[in-house]
Amino acid sequence: MKQGNLFIISAPSGAGKTTILKEIIVEVPGLAFSVSHTTRSIRAGESHGRDYFFVDRQTFSAMRAENAFLEWAEVHGNLYGTSKAVVEAKLAEGSDILLDIDVQGARQIKESGITNAIFIFIAPPSWEILETRLTARGTDGVDIVRTRLANARAEMKEAGGYDYLIINDRLSEAVTMLKAIILAERCRKRRTAAGEALDLSSFGA
Repeated sequence: MKQGNLFIISAPSGAGKTTILKEIIVEVPGLAFSVSHTTRSIRAGESHGRDYFFVDRQTFSAMRAENAFLEWAEVHGNLYGTSKAVVEAKLAEGSDILLDIDVQGARQIKESGITNAIFIFIAPPSWEILETRLTARGTDGVDIVRTRLANARAEMKEAGGYDYLIINDRLSEAVTMLKAIILAERCRKRRTAAGEALDLSSFGA
């Protein structure tokens, strides 16, 4: 089976990335989430091993020293990292992986020279809507919201370096666009819509 694709998904906080990814994982077969390690506290409704691997800073630092991460970044005071071994194993099996990471991590992967990574940036339709989304969800204090907005400005400047840009104005359209990108990349790698390798040997190809 041909090696799977690594879909790198980045977005500023409040752009709706998590909601889009939850929809796409249901609609498109053959996709798997990469579960990251993080030092941030677990939130209500989250579970260890499903949403993140929640570890302390000492454990995270030890893994980083062992070069266990494909990429890692510090975001809003917390550390996040992607397990190199887990990603490589899933790709070798032919699975397509959705990797939800910050622009810092995306930059590290791009600089690493990985050839089967596709970079997709999800942006809000406007700055005003982003402010409204971050304020209305009520999960963060005023200072944290300000930090997220400041980071969002810096992250938006990175959008031009991605292969694809999706504006999340209407959720259904954003999901459709991401689905189209995934299917197009599978066709380009001679794979079916479900992600299975195509056998053209009978045609002499």
